[in-house]
Amino acid sequence: MHITLIAGGVLSLAAWLDLLFARGSFWRISKPHPAIPITTRPTIAVVIPARNEADVIARAITSLLHQQIGANLHVVLTDDASTDSTAAVASQAAETANMAASLTILDGQPLPAGWSGKVWAQQQGVAKALELYPDYLLLTDADIEHAPDNLATLVAIAEDRGTDLTSFMVKLHCESWFERWLIPAFVFFFFMLYPPAWIRDRRRATAGAAGGCMLVRPAALQKAGGIESIRSEIIDDCALASAIKKTGGSLWLGPTNTARSIRPYSSISEIGHMISRSAFNQLRHSAPLLMGTLVGLTLLYFLPIALLFSRSVFTISLGIATLAAMLIAYTPMILYYRLNLFWALTLPSAALFYMGATIHSAVRYWSGAGGMWKGRAQDR
Repeated sequence: MHITLIAGGVLSLAAWLDLLFARGSFWRISKPHPAIPITTRPTIAVVIPARNEADVIARAITSLLHQQIGANLHVVLTDDASTDSTAAVASQAAETANMAASLTILDGQPLPAGWSGKVWAQQQGVAKALELYPDYLLLTDADIEHAPDNLATLVAIAEDRGTDLTSFMVKLHCESWFERWLIPAFVFFFFMLYPPAWIRDRRRATAGAAGGCMLVRPAALQKAGGIESIRSEIIDDCALASAIKKTGGSLWLGPTNTARSIRPYSSISEIGHMISRSAFNQLRHSAPLLMGTLVGLTLLYFLPIALLFSRSVFTISLGIATLAAMLIAYTPMILYYRLNLFWALTLPSAALFYMGATIHSAVRYWSGAGGMWKGRAQDR
């Protein structure tokens, strides 16, 4: 048993050292890209899929219409069979901003077989937006509030680096205690899976994006097969990034302070459902990958704590060293969210929660209710 603990401890420490030094420095939170004045006056079409978003849509629309970019900007909102006043609230927000002509609201058509709901709403919005012959499409969500310089910064990055899909990981809502416990971990795990440096590297196959804020060149989207190429995806942002990179496009992903989600999570279960919706899809519905993931989480997050209760000084030292590496990796994310450093100690417990949500995701899929979101089971 002692030898097994030592072997596990060595493997756990080696895994964390690999994550620290050989995975694109995913844990280093780069400083938000400074705004750069753009010399052109591009035409930008913003596409927002919205389903029952009356509580947040006004702030999202208002923030977009007040962008300080000096561009021709038009917003297309697809009302995806909302049963609330989403469309009316969005329209009123545009009128209040004296920019009603800059907003088009589409009544979403019935969901066809083989499409996920959000992607179908995007497809309708993009089709309308392309009638404007835009230089860029901004694909964003109904709960994202954009600072006045957010779009200018995105365009500046795209023009400076020549990228075809430029994406910001928006600041997620992080105020309640359970949001502070679980939301930084969500972004940390995302960057671990999709290291931004690897995404930006044309030589690597790694592709990813954050669906809350994606600036796309229409030509690159068309070359990748358009929105239709990802019609059945529920992790649609990363699927789109992969399609664009596979067809020779270039990507950029990074954190930002100029766009944020204004949707609070009212309970722990809401965060759990958000994770559960796509976790097993991420594992390609594979039971072996699920088992491997559970073993990996145990090795990375739980075994180091178990080592502290060993009677061997060497084994305890392994545990301390591994936990130190873990804290080094997680601390930048805690600081990015401006939290007390104490919260870095909660990463193992957050990993346990995510493990449970992943198991729940698999069970939901096997029961025929995978990818449940706003009343739709989209992953079967």
